[in-house]
Amino acid sequence: MTAQPSARILALSRPKEYFSTYQCRCRPMIGGRTALAKFGYPSERLLRLAEPKKIPTAALVRRSPELSVSLAAQNYTASKRILELAQPKKVHPDFMPPREVPTQISSFATLANASARVQKLAEPLIRETTCCTKHTHPGDLISSVSRSSQKAVASPRTIELSKPKQVHAKYMPPRDPEWPVTEAAKHAVATPRVVELAQPSTRPRMGLTTLNPDAFKVKEAAIKAACSPRIEELARPIQR
Repeated sequence: MTAQPSARILALSRPKEYFSTYQCRCRPMIGGRTALAKFGYPSERLLRLAEPKKIPTAALVRRSPELSVSLAAQNYTASKRILELAQPKKVHPDFMPPREVPTQISSFATLANASARVQKLAEPLIRETTCCTKHTHPGDLISSVSRSSQKAVASPRTIELSKPKQVHAKYMPPRDPEWPVTEAAKHAVATPRVVELAQPSTRPRMGLTTLNPDAFKVKEAAIKAACSPRIEELARPIQR
């Protein structure tokens, strides 16, 4: 009953801190600042830093639209070159200013009388279409042929040029898809060679070669064959 706990036991007996209060986004900053610190009065250092920057007097002078001109500049005598450059640019001697839109007609032009030539030129140009005739009755001819044209005799050259273009002398027109078979072709007898060529190929199908046991049988002549020295030379493997 009189035993006293040690410092280690007292440290372990303290309850575990509850950190759920710091789970919100607006948790206090690290450094132990109290909640009432933001309501405190700022220090002199903060007040001095919060003051706006003062504008220098030289900047205020330059900002004024009325600049003071020095006496040397007022009493300066410009040179000929400066006076030449100070003159405004002149326009071209052939320049004509834009004319006003409502043109004023002189009294002489209003009282003038047009001549016969001017009145003739003022008339619109009438052009008649000569490529086709005017509309006529249904029974009339489209175009009338003169009597001299009806009695004209064509020259040999004109007759030659009026002939249509002829085809080649060896030209043969395309044959019809159906044509009659000649009697000689009907009674023709095929030769033995033609009959031999007309026979279908007797090659076995590829599927039947696997079922035929003699498909890869070697002939007797191939077994007894002797290769030449050249074949033996070519049969040797290449030594690299």
